[in-house]
Amino acid sequence: MGVVVFGKSIKHNFPVRIGLAKTIFGIGPTTAAKLMAKIGIYPNCKMNQLTEPQILDLNKEISSLLVEGHLKQKINNDIKMKRDIGSFAGFRHAWGFPVRGQRTKTNANTAKRLNKLERFRL
Repeated sequence: MGVVVFGKSIKHNFPVRIGLAKTIFGIGPTTAAKLMAKIGIYPNCKMNQLTEPQILDLNKEISSLLVEGHLKQKINNDIKMKRDIGSFAGFRHAWGFPVRGQRTKTNANTAKRLNKLERFRL
Protein backbone atom coordinates (compact mmCIF):
# COMPACT_ATOMS: atom_id res chain seq x y z
CA MET A 1 0.00 0.00 0.00
CA GLY A 2 2.93 2.32 0.58
CA VAL A 3 6.46 2.81 -0.67
CA VAL A 4 9.24 2.52 1.90
CA VAL A 5 11.89 5.22 1.60
CA PHE A 6 14.56 5.63 4.28
CA GLY A 7 12.64 3.34 6.62
CA LYS A 8 9.42 5.37 6.38
CA SER A 9 6.28 4.23 4.58
CA ILE A 10 4.85 6.84 2.21
CA LYS A 11 1.38 6.46 0.68
CA HIS A 12 1.54 5.21 -2.90
CA ASN A 13 -0.63 7.98 -4.38
CA PHE A 14 1.38 10.91 -2.92
CA PRO A 15 3.57 12.97 -5.25
CA VAL A 16 7.21 12.19 -4.47
CA ARG A 17 8.08 15.77 -3.46
CA ILE A 18 5.18 16.06 -1.01
CA GLY A 19 5.63 12.53 0.35
CA LEU A 20 9.27 13.11 1.18
CA ALA A 21 8.58 16.54 2.69
CA LYS A 22 5.73 15.33 4.92
CA THR A 23 7.31 12.07 6.04
CA ILE A 24 11.01 12.64 6.62
CA PHE A 25 12.05 15.17 9.28
CA GLY A 26 14.60 17.57 7.85
CA ILE A 27 13.44 17.39 4.23
CA GLY A 28 11.14 20.12 2.99
CA PRO A 29 9.59 20.68 -0.42
CA THR A 30 12.67 22.50 -1.79
CA THR A 31 15.13 19.85 -0.66
CA ALA A 32 12.85 17.13 -2.01
CA ALA A 33 12.68 18.88 -5.38
CA LYS A 34 16.48 19.14 -5.47
CA LEU A 35 16.81 15.43 -4.63
CA MET A 36 14.35 14.55 -7.39
CA ALA A 37 16.25 16.66 -9.93
CA LYS A 38 19.56 15.10 -8.90
CA ILE A 39 18.22 11.57 -9.26
CA GLY A 40 16.23 12.33 -12.41
CA ILE A 41 12.67 11.85 -11.19
CA TYR A 42 9.92 13.63 -13.09
CA PRO A 43 8.55 16.54 -10.96
CA ASN A 44 4.91 15.32 -10.96
CA CYS A 45 5.80 11.67 -10.37
CA LYS A 46 3.79 9.72 -7.79
CA MET A 47 5.33 7.35 -5.26
CA ASN A 48 3.89 4.23 -6.94
CA GLN A 49 5.59 5.16 -10.24
CA LEU A 50 9.09 4.97 -8.78
CA THR A 51 11.29 2.12 -9.90
CA GLU A 52 13.46 0.09 -7.54
CA PRO A 53 16.74 1.76 -8.67
CA GLN A 54 15.18 5.20 -8.13
CA ILE A 55 14.13 4.23 -4.60
CA LEU A 56 17.65 2.94 -3.88
CA ASP A 57 19.14 6.20 -5.24
CA LEU A 58 16.73 8.20 -3.04
CA ASN A 59 17.80 6.21 0.02
CA LYS A 60 21.47 6.76 -0.85
CA GLU A 61 21.04 10.53 -1.29
CA ILE A 62 18.91 10.93 1.86
CA SER A 63 21.44 8.99 3.93
CA SER A 64 24.08 11.59 3.01
CA LEU A 65 21.88 14.38 4.46
CA LEU A 66 21.41 15.34 8.11
CA VAL A 67 17.84 14.11 8.75
CA GLU A 68 15.62 12.44 11.36
CA GLY A 69 17.34 11.48 14.64
CA HIS A 70 20.73 13.01 13.84
CA LEU A 71 19.14 16.38 13.02
CA LYS A 72 17.01 16.31 16.17
CA GLN A 73 20.09 15.46 18.23
CA LYS A 74 22.02 18.36 16.65
CA ILE A 75 19.18 20.80 17.46
CA ASN A 76 19.05 19.59 21.07
CA ASN A 77 22.83 19.89 21.39
CA ASP A 78 22.76 23.44 19.99
CA ILE A 79 20.11 24.50 22.52
CA LYS A 80 22.06 22.85 25.35
CA MET A 81 25.26 24.60 24.23
CA LYS A 82 23.50 27.99 24.28
CA ARG A 83 22.33 27.31 27.83
CA ASP A 84 25.79 26.14 28.94
CA ILE A 85 27.61 29.23 27.64
CA GLY A 86 25.01 31.49 29.24
CA SER A 87 23.84 33.33 26.14
CA PHE A 88 20.65 35.38 26.14
CA ALA A 89 18.98 32.86 23.81
CA GLY A 90 19.99 30.10 26.23
CA PHE A 91 18.32 31.90 29.13
CA ARG A 92 15.19 32.39 27.03
CA HIS A 93 15.12 28.68 26.24
CA ALA A 94 15.62 27.84 29.90
CA TRP A 95 12.82 30.13 31.03
CA GLY A 96 10.49 28.99 28.27
CA PHE A 97 10.15 32.43 26.68
CA PRO A 98 10.30 33.35 22.98
CA VAL A 99 13.91 33.31 21.84
CA ARG A 100 13.88 35.55 18.75
CA GLY A 101 12.42 38.80 20.05
CA GLN A 102 8.69 38.08 19.91
CA ARG A 103 6.35 39.74 22.36
CA THR A 104 5.47 38.11 25.67
CA LYS A 105 2.52 40.21 26.81
CA THR A 106 0.31 37.97 24.69
CA ASN A 107 0.84 35.03 22.32
CA ALA A 108 3.79 33.38 24.06
CA ASN A 109 2.01 30.06 24.61
CA THR A 110 3.70 28.31 21.68
CA ALA A 111 7.13 29.40 22.89
CA LYS A 112 6.38 28.19 26.40
CA ARG A 113 5.49 24.82 24.93
CA LEU A 114 8.51 24.56 22.60
CA ASN A 115 11.43 26.36 24.22
CA LYS A 116 12.72 23.74 26.56
CA LEU A 117 16.04 21.97 26.67
CA GLU A 118 14.57 18.72 25.37
CA ARG A 119 12.78 19.95 22.28
CA PHE A 120 12.75 16.51 20.65
CA ARG A 121 12.42 13.24 22.50
CA LEU A 122 14.83 10.72 21.03
